[in-house]
Amino acid sequence: MDKIFRRTLFIPIKEYLILSFILYLSLIARFYKINNPIADWHSFRQADTASVTRFFLNEGVNPLVPIYHDVSTTQSGIFNPNGYRFVEFPIFNIFHLYFYKIIPSLGFDIVGRLTSIISSLVSTFLIFLICKKMFNNKIALMASALYAFLPYNIYFTRVTLPEPLATTFALSAIWFFILYLENNSLINLFISAISFSISLLIKPYVLFFGVPMFYLAYVKYSLKDLIKAKEFYFWLSIVLLPFIFWRIWMLKFPEGIPFWKWTFNGDGIRFRPSFWRWIFGERLTSMILGYWGLIPFVFGIISVKKKQLFSQMFLLGALIYVCIFATANVRHDYYQTIIVPTIVITTAVGLVEFWNLKNYSKLLTRVLVIFTLIIMIMTSFVQIKEFYKINRPEIVEAGQRADKLLPKDALVIAPYNGDTAFLYQTKRRGWPVVDRPIDDLIEKGAMYFVSVDLNHYQTLEFAKRFKIIESATSYIIIDLTAEK
Repeated sequence: MDKIFRRTLFIPIKEYLILSFILYLSLIARFYKINNPIADWHSFRQADTASVTRFFLNEGVNPLVPIYHDVSTTQSGIFNPNGYRFVEFPIFNIFHLYFYKIIPSLGFDIVGRLTSIISSLVSTFLIFLICKKMFNNKIALMASALYAFLPYNIYFTRVTLPEPLATTFALSAIWFFILYLENNSLINLFISAISFSISLLIKPYVLFFGVPMFYLAYVKYSLKDLIKAKEFYFWLSIVLLPFIFWRIWMLKFPEGIPFWKWTFNGDGIRFRPSFWRWIFGERLTSMILGYWGLIPFVFGIISVKKKQLFSQMFLLGALIYVCIFATANVRHDYYQTIIVPTIVITTAVGLVEFWNLKNYSKLLTRVLVIFTLIIMIMTSFVQIKEFYKINRPEIVEAGQRADKLLPKDALVIAPYNGDTAFLYQTKRRGWPVVDRPIDDLIEKGAMYFVSVDLNHYQTLEFAKRFKIIESATSYIIIDLTAEK
């Protein structure tokens, strides 16, 4: 461990060029369909995130009271007329807004994606630095390349979601914590604490990044010394207090707090056979590692060096995370975004160990490593490419027409099975579902009904009763304030 902490930050020119090339190609890969409207995979979650930024843009920035477009009872079970949105502290939205004001010509949605892309590039660089310190140059380059080019990670680090930014700050916390352990600089400890605090405010799930940090501190100081160390409590207070205060503040706005208890084990799936199948079979093995990547991943786990269990401890933290938040990780594949760093680090260790095997044919071994990388990326891409598709382009067309025809302050019903992506396209507040009698919604302020399901019984019923503003082959806009 002492040897690790004595390594320098010097990056030889050759490594610098390779890393620069990785970052450049990583950027290019994430530009694929960057101009997609927010109507691709997990559009509902992206729409909710982007909506907060849009309200910051139109109504001013108030990070303590974030609001968005959904006023329904869908998220919290309570009518939310003000559109409160209390999930993550809106740090991602502040970055999104700042970048948009710098380059508004790119478009609001594209800049939202670009915010995540920039985060992913920083994360790639941080993974390189961390692995260079903890392992060696080859593992550092391999891990950063895997993070840059895994199809799963390419997609989920170019979406308008806070996870990529939370991951960046969490990795930054680890990096500066390593520097603190190396030189005992309180500045590095402070930066680590601030970074980890920000990442927790964005996504509390990144708490598992604390496991490898605790391990490194334990190896250097021992548990007894850690308990006595004032610096440890200084770090811990900076990390946790802002998060605690934010959570207490949120309680003032219960209508803006979405249901969250289901994320733990809401459907009782934890440790059932289907849990292992979905997490380790479908997500890890198939979607992220493309089947073939599982071999070096497992090899990376068992490649234990004396007093060097960093990657294993990082992986342990990820395992704790997916087990605690079992239902969320099974239901939604984007929940695994934050565990990708530990997956790529472990896989990189395994690949480099394979590459350096001495008891087998060097040529065949290295050909197999290259073949494994190619097949794992191709196999994963076959699945991930479907995520880029816009399955219902008509919601974009209908939303644009509604935006042109309807008053800016109108409350709109844009039913899409509770998915807010359609409502987001209208740029209006309202309901993503008709969850009660239409007269009740009108009483609560609903003024217009926009639908892309022309044969749905509700659409047919409302079209008979209320005035039709515009009707096309793919959508209909109805005035709920004017009965026929």
